[in-house]
Amino acid sequence: MSTARATRDEVRPTARPAPASAGLDVHRHLSPAAAVRLLGRWHAGGPAYVALADALRAAVLAGTLAPHTRLPSERDLATALGVSRTTTAAAFRRLRELGFARSRTGAGTVVVLPHGGRRRSAARPAGGDAPAPAGLAGTGVAADLADLSQATSAAPSGLHGAYGRALERLPEHLAGGGYEPYGVAALREAVAARFTARGTPTDPDQILVTTGAQHAIATLAATLLGTGDRAVVQSPTYYHAMEAMRRAGARLVALPVGRGGPGSAPGFDVGLFESTLRQVSPRLVYLVPDFHNPTGYTLTPDERAGVREAAARHRVTVIGDETLTDLSLDTDPHDEGDVAPPLAGDGTSPYLVTVGSASKSFWGGLRVGWVRAHPDLVARLARTRQSADIATALLEQLAVVELFEDRTAVLAERRVMLREQRDHVCRLLADALPDWDVPVPPGGLSLWAGLGAPLAHAFAAAATAEGVLVNAGPTFTPDGSSTDRVRLTFSRPPDEVAGAVRRLAAAWDRVRG
Repeated sequence: MSTARATRDEVRPTARPAPASAGLDVHRHLSPAAAVRLLGRWHAGGPAYVALADALRAAVLAGTLAPHTRLPSERDLATALGVSRTTTAAAFRRLRELGFARSRTGAGTVVVLPHGGRRRSAARPAGGDAPAPAGLAGTGVAADLADLSQATSAAPSGLHGAYGRALERLPEHLAGGGYEPYGVAALREAVAARFTARGTPTDPDQILVTTGAQHAIATLAATLLGTGDRAVVQSPTYYHAMEAMRRAGARLVALPVGRGGPGSAPGFDVGLFESTLRQVSPRLVYLVPDFHNPTGYTLTPDERAGVREAAARHRVTVIGDETLTDLSLDTDPHDEGDVAPPLAGDGTSPYLVTVGSASKSFWGGLRVGWVRAHPDLVARLARTRQSADIATALLEQLAVVELFEDRTAVLAERRVMLREQRDHVCRLLADALPDWDVPVPPGGLSLWAGLGAPLAHAFAAAATAEGVLVNAGPTFTPDGSSTDRVRLTFSRPPDEVAGAVRRLAAAWDRVRG
């Protein structure tokens, strides 16, 4: 079971708030079993109480342990973890000293966010494609905290101009109400034209504009999944996609990504994929075909053809998440072509659905995404979305239209910047942590680093204590695997990354003992 799943399944909401006399605002209880799954292998060296406190604090900061959660008692947690009560008592005391917990006789110990202290830098990303840090003011973490947990980066230089041109186009839309449930016609046409140019003929009525790719995935999950339905996902995979499917009631089935490099699996196993479809009869499959988050793997043309054939045979809808498709870093930055043909192929299969976004290609703040699907499914999705947001902001859609018209230059600038950042981080890691296995991805925004030991949770906690946010591998899996991996993003400025890698090396020394 994954960390996120364990905390949801075994964190029980309180029947009613704790009494005022208790002085603690308790929203949920964490069971001992869920705590074990949440923490993973939390202790690898040094004082056990320090490592346990760091692990709990890192879980709060990573967003996997919600504030106002009552922890198990010192005795119950000690029994579950196989440590002495003295260890858990000292860990809880350290959490209180750092401002991450409050305790009251008869009410237990509750995790909280510290108040006061330094304000978080406005430039520090608070969210993205991984669990968002819950809050960092006064947390005892270094003031110059480095966030390598979120795959976000600065806007390209052409973004401001695109907004200016979008404002010039705005008057032609002001006579209407401003709601376009399917999306602005100009953007649907631009997205359809881009699919067609890539080899997947597409009409605008096959496009639904959404408020980012995450909204597209959540809308698809809400439309196509019900309680108890199975959904096949790669392991590891995009964290928020798993959460959207779980919220729709689905049970997730893991499918290995395939790496295709020396000493690893030969690639995506199409035979295993079809066998999984046959055995579990899923309602939905979610794949990231290009520069997979977090491994960087790209499906080959044969593997894509195998996915399409299996989807047709088993009549199962496959979502291809193409949010990272534009971020090829080892090709000519001005190249308009894809590294592999689109997963949807010739576009005729009703079982292949594509999700895209302007967030990774251009800028996350745009919050514009889209779905390419059969017109009947597009209509169903448009009805589903009405309960959430009705329509995507009009000005942002017009800005994306302008960016599409200048996409070659904008993407070239972005690819050059990201390639330099990737190479810089990889060089630093090779020097500071030579025993790690850090494959250089050909695209995307993240590194899937191998630690050589199942220490992901312990390392992420130690890194947080050193002032660096990273993602433990199990966060991205449906089954709690990848305990020997961490995800590091390379979209931060070089000066920030240099200090971060030094701290990561210190954290690794601490974890190894």
